Amino acid sequence: MNVNELKFIYEGKAKKLFEYENNVLIYYKDDVTAFNGEKKDNLIGKGKINKKISVFMFELMEKNNVKTHFIKDIDETTFLAKKVEIMPLEVIVRNYTAGSFCKRYGIEKGKKLKMPLVEFSLKNDDLGDPMISDDAIIALDICSKKDLEHIKNEALKINNILNNYFKQFDILLVDFKVEFGKNNNEILLADEISPDTCRFWDKNTMESLDKDVYREGKGDLVDTYTALIRRINL
Repeated sequence: MNVNELKFIYEGKAKKLFEYENNVLIYYKDDVTAFNGEKKDNLIGKGKINKKISVFMFELMEKNNVKTHFIKDIDETTFLAKKVEIMPLEVIVRNYTAGSFCKRYGIEKGKKLKMPLVEFSLKNDDLGDPMISDDAIIALDICSKKDLEHIKNEALKINNILNNYFKQFDILLVDFKVEFGKNNNEILLADEISPDTCRFWDKNTMESLDKDVYREGKGDLVDTYTALIRRINL
């Protein structure tokens, strides 16, 4: 399908959205960014891999009673999704210490947390997606208390599903970021679930199998993602 013949809606760092029969086509680009866009490249094949993983993950969520915006797969780079109004929150679930969490609290990398931790950041590139507390979210009327509790519960449910899936391949789910949107007042998991938005480590070597390879200049990102999908039998 030629997405360029469709009505353009929005372009993000890694995806483009187009209108299609009252829904949206989500097209995955080969672009990769880090550090709020300070580092960026175009890596051939990266979009296809992330789309393939995201489709699989959305289907996995649906099978486990997590409602998503996913409708159906279209081709190598696009899938059809319900049109949602994205809530301006990034929902982060952490199982191990890594990334900005270590810097924020002066904690060593790789420490397993006593329980999964749900955090929120305000989805705002100009502000650098700052962390925001539950009370601030409610006080600023970004989200109702009821909806926020629902999102938290869904995020923890997603964490459990992903942990159970990846542990069979000796892969640790370190942390991940998800987004939610509303469609006819129903909250749906949206955006993507991929190595761009998750941290995966090899259980035995603690080697990164995600975008940290690009962030830290530790290897070829497309090769890393390709090895990951082969490992999980996609």
